[in-house]
Amino acid sequence: MADTASSFSLTVFSSSGKLNQLEYALKAVNAGATSLGIRAKNGCVIATEKRLPSALADDATIRKVESVTEGIGMVYAGMGPDYRLLVQKARKVAQTYYQTFREPMPLAQLVRELATVMQEFTQSGGVRPFGCSLLLVGYDAEEEPQLAQVDPSGSFFFWKASAIGKNMVNAKTFLEKRYQDDVELEDAVHMAVLTLKEGFEGKITERNIEIGIVGPDRRFVALRPAAIRDYLGEVE
Repeated sequence: MADTASSFSLTVFSSSGKLNQLEYALKAVNAGATSLGIRAKNGCVIATEKRLPSALADDATIRKVESVTEGIGMVYAGMGPDYRLLVQKARKVAQTYYQTFREPMPLAQLVRELATVMQEFTQSGGVRPFGCSLLLVGYDAEEEPQLAQVDPSGSFFFWKASAIGKNMVNAKTFLEKRYQDDVELEDAVHMAVLTLKEGFEGKITERNIEIGIVGPDRRFVALRPAAIRDYLGEVE
């Protein structure tokens, strides 16, 4: 009876010591489209599947890879509306930092701020945990490229390469076999495309994936469909 009650409560631990609502949030993440990130020697790349609700949908209006600042980008797996709110929060935090210190916010500090917001939603009444995990790329205070992951619990990790979403296990296994510490950004983009192809349902095209990169110039760019098409041609 106690376990049943804890399943519907955000602030009550189950008898096994877990918050069941967080488990449900992670299930929402694992049901989402696969997203991945790779840290290269001279930059980072994030990529994701873009599932269209219908063949009639305008794919240009559906965006999963978003820029937070000129040098930081992010992508998600899970619930899109929750992600939209976190993008807005991240932009406000980064802008406040810039207005205070007159310099771009390092990725590590932004990750900690977002993780704090997500953790607060695991212990407050009248709210629920965010149903999405985030992958963020950018540069830290020492100007090294960084890839970070933030989960609904508020936990965050920095990775060389990582994947979230439905095909997470296969994608991580693929990355573990292929990743090398000295990989160049161009090769990392090719690796990201090949990883998305693992377990991809149907034919992969520039319409059903998105890719974002932050390069040596420390600027984040979401690749246009024409550029994605070129990469797809190179890995076929």
